[in-house]
Amino acid sequence: MALSKELLDILACPKCKGNIYLNKNEDGLICDKCRLLYEIRDGIPIMLIEEAKPISG
Repeated sequence: MALSKELLDILACPKCKGNIYLNKNEDGLICDKCRLLYEIRDGIPIMLIEEAKPISG
């Protein structure tokens, strides 16, 4: 189940309140500023800072 454009438009990074976007695999949301990936599980974005995965590179 893909996230709707309307939902993506209103979601923000819970840590910095900045913009997030869908990754290439469409299984997570990325915040470039914080270098974090928020996973999407069963169609639900997990927007908890402590659950986010750091992005390397």
